[in-house]
Amino acid sequence: MPAPTPFYISSALPVAERIGELDAALAAAGFQSAIGNRQSAITWRHWLSCKTQPVAPLLRWWRGQGRPIEVVSEFELRAALAEGFTPPDILVNGPAKHHWLPQFCGAPVAGPVRFKRKVQRAGSVTGAPGLRDLSVNFDSPAELARLLPLAKKFNWRCGIRLNTGEEFDPENPQFPTQFGFAPEEAAAALRKLVRARARVETVSFHLRTNISSVQIYQRAMAEGAELCRAANFSPPFLDLGGGMPVRHVLTRGGKVFDGEFGLRAFAGMLRQSAKAFPGLREIWLENGRFVSAGSGVLVVKILEVKERRGLRQLICDGGRTLHALTSLWEQHRILSLPGRTGAETLTAVHGPTCMAFDQLARIPLPRSLRPGDHLIWLDAGAYHIPWEMRFSHGHAAVLWHDEHGLRVARERQDFASWWGWNRLPAG
Repeated sequence: MPAPTPFYISSALPVAERIGELDAALAAAGFQSAIGNRQSAITWRHWLSCKTQPVAPLLRWWRGQGRPIEVVSEFELRAALAEGFTPPDILVNGPAKHHWLPQFCGAPVAGPVRFKRKVQRAGSVTGAPGLRDLSVNFDSPAELARLLPLAKKFNWRCGIRLNTGEEFDPENPQFPTQFGFAPEEAAAALRKLVRARARVETVSFHLRTNISSVQIYQRAMAEGAELCRAANFSPPFLDLGGGMPVRHVLTRGGKVFDGEFGLRAFAGMLRQSAKAFPGLREIWLENGRFVSAGSGVLVVKILEVKERRGLRQLICDGGRTLHALTSLWEQHRILSLPGRTGAETLTAVHGPTCMAFDQLARIPLPRSLRPGDHLIWLDAGAYHIPWEMRFSHGHAAVLWHDEHGLRVARERQDFASWWGWNRLPAG
């Protein structure tokens, strides 16, 4: 093994492959990429969802492709600036931005905490005063009221995030999500931006994860188009976020997520639905899960084997609690090193924490698997590192693979770092 387990391996190659597939579908539907030639009436542009896979070499590779980045927090914005993205290539989304974004413009933030204005290596505010020409999608009337003066002063490209009828709590569909403007709020916000002569150019919505069909996007776009008509607003940019389903990933019950979602059907729907937005010049895509899931794997080692009540149990040094929260609702393929074959038996793959919750999978696996073998959990490039925990253990190492081979992007967390947050002196 190239490093002590558990560890993640991340690579840009699967990202490039997914982007290539989506680009081909969009081009076949008649769109023109915003990178390069602008012959078509409507172009498209991909934004890297920083929150999905915040690995520095990936950000650097993406910037090298000439593509922009989307962030939803102070730390992500600072990371984007630290990795060389300029404000015109940064889109700020997410709720409650008025509590942290003003600090980048020399303005006080709300609440008792104040940002210390000093040069810091990772995204200094003094390194990008004002963030001129930044793209910002407002999420609420409170955000708009607080940030509108800064948006005008620094010529931000402003947008409104809509809360469409397709956005709801997946566990309780009768309730809406907490994001974006309700329809009546959105119309008022657009009128306020126009009256203020702000640079308002974008309408945005972000659907839930693992979107099961293109019709969900279609209904959300139709709702957005109707709101724009009611507000007498023609956005030149339409920002579409959401988790397009990942190929090969199953539900915990073994069903495919992408059974009714095809890229060509998605691109054709975009082309048709875009006609409802007069003056539309560009569609922005923030497909974090679809783009990034295949860019990472998780490698763990089998420490012990138990058998009870007809179930074989593999106790590993990594698992759901620490490294793969998505295993709660997703079933990923698992490979073994060395490759084990032979008769399979129902097997539970557990992590090392003292929680029954810590179960990476319960699927048929070869009975020949034994302590010392390694398991590779595929498609671990979407939200695994952001949701990683330190429950009784430190963070895992992150390795980066490119044309130069396999290198360490993040060292495994040691005890001093894991315990170092305790600052109160003894006694």
